[in-house]
Amino acid sequence: MEKLVSLCKNNDFRRAYSKGKSYVTPVVVIYVRKNRMRLGRVGITTSKKIGNAVERNRARRVIREAYRQLAPQVRSGFDLVFVARGKTPFVKSTEVKKHMEKQLRTAGLLLADRAE
Repeated sequence: MEKLVSLCKNNDFRRAYSKGKSYVTPVVVIYVRKNRMRLGRVGITTSKKIGNAVERNRARRVIREAYRQLAPQVRSGFDLVFVARGKTPFVKSTEVKKHMEKQLRTAGLLLADRAE
């Protein structure tokens, strides 16, 4: 499995928000944008609407873990920005993974299902 490459620059996040395609569920929002690199980059954001620092950190951890389990199946060459929603800190990573898998499948980013 490749190392997770993070989106770090504000400009990259803004580009994903403005020019990327969004996929929304009650648990997480995903912005997808093709990049010119051959690797996939991931960014996770949580706003202060989510709750206090503990809840925001939990939301980030849950999203990171759900994506980590799906990462081997995700096509590279795309920037993905995951945005936590109000429910995110209160659900398990398996629930987030289900929503994330559905969104990535809709976006056409999941490779052929691999047997686990």
